[in-house]
Amino acid sequence: MAAELSARLALVSPRRRRSLHAFMRDRFAIAGSVLLGVLLLGAVWPVGWLPHPPALSNLDARLTPPAFLSGGTMQHLLGTDNLGRDLLSRMMYGARFSLFAALSAVAIGAGLGTVAGVLAGSRGGLLDVVLMRLVDVQLAFPLLLLIIAIIAVLGRSLVILIVVLGIPAWAHYARIVRASTLSVTATQYLEAARALGGSEWRLIARHILPNLATPIVILTTFEIARLLLIESAVSFLGLGIQPPTPSWGTMIADGRNHIYEGWWVSTMPGLAIFLAVLAFNFIGDGLRDVLDPRSHTRRAIL
Repeated sequence: MAAELSARLALVSPRRRRSLHAFMRDRFAIAGSVLLGVLLLGAVWPVGWLPHPPALSNLDARLTPPAFLSGGTMQHLLGTDNLGRDLLSRMMYGARFSLFAALSAVAIGAGLGTVAGVLAGSRGGLLDVVLMRLVDVQLAFPLLLLIIAIIAVLGRSLVILIVVLGIPAWAHYARIVRASTLSVTATQYLEAARALGGSEWRLIARHILPNLATPIVILTTFEIARLLLIESAVSFLGLGIQPPTPSWGTMIADGRNHIYEGWWVSTMPGLAIFLAVLAFNFIGDGLRDVLDPRSHTRRAIL
């Protein structure tokens, strides 16, 4: 037993090195990582170091074009909105709220879904049937309509937005985690551990959960991108992060009435959303190719 454990520990480091090298060879994954790093750097950038205060209005500079267009100035690299507020400063400041809402919601959904999926897959029986039917009901209900209805009842705030985004996200995790749990519980080493007297909770903690890390990590990257889009849509409708706090969705809504004379007001935050979603998708694809052995098999066949 000790020799087997030593052999496993000896294989951990080379395996991780190979996974890291495989990830580094994926140009799209590297591009997504660099892009995400830039966005996160802008999100955590101190407010005092921003080019302009995010809420500072200057009607004399109203709808100033970006610096690369005729009439633009280097003082406002991405232009200004209809109140003369600097778009770059507002995008960098608003990134922390948009990304924080998406990341927090994913954390809630991942926690609830993992617990439900593990219990359904490991216990089975009536619990499995009930949880999976709840998943079916959740996935069949229009998510945006559900979020709008809940916010209309509970009110508008960042905390409520995170909760109503995170709780419905549990269904995707529950289904994926349950399928992975069923495949792990069918293995011989888990049956042997159970025969040796391992309790159900010990088996879950020592054998099942470590084998669920790969599908959870891969799903999380795609869920962040999905919830970021939903958060932007909800904020665009005026039900998410409330002014004067900026977010990418509310910034797009601010510029919709000035799309002809100031198209950049909506385009710049929309481009930020596009790049953020693209970055998470690139990273998710790279992690799937590295961590999921079946993806290598599919590539070899193709």
